[in-house]
Amino acid sequence: MVSSLPGYEEEIGRWLWCLEDVRQTLINRLTRTSQSILDTKIDERQTIGTLLYHIALVEADWLYEEVLVSEWDTEIRSLFPFEALLDDGLLTHIEGQSLEEHFHRLNTVRKVFLSHFRTMDLADWRKPRGLKHYDVTPEWVVFHLIEHEANHRCQFNKGSPVIF
Repeated sequence: MVSSLPGYEEEIGRWLWCLEDVRQTLINRLTRTSQSILDTKIDERQTIGTLLYHIALVEADWLYEEVLVSEWDTEIRSLFPFEALLDDGLLTHIEGQSLEEHFHRLNTVRKVFLSHFRTMDLADWRKPRGLKHYDVTPEWVVFHLIEHEANHRCQFNKGSPVIF
């Protein structure tokens, strides 16, 4: 059953509960994953570590660029020393970072992400942010992040021992 995270407007809390549920599944399934598995390229393109970095970076980007429409917090920015994409459009290759480092990055971004929704009401939740190329609401951002993380999670099994 879907619940509402405590401390949030009920409808917003239900969406955030879903966001947290997807993340908890990811963390539970990756716990005890070896460094070798994290660093092995899946489908000859990217590592699980690359995808974990990407998931956290996308979440932070959507928070600051689309929801808050503001500069990034310096603590959050410091978690991402590498650019998101290479010149060829592929994700930046991440290797050698421990599972604990990846979990720290994911958890830190999520904590900050959730904190910005505590005082949000339904009017702001549904208020479009008019950006250069599109309009977006915080409601849609959360939907997108649920979909994004769940879709990347299914990639973890390609070419590696079954994790999910």
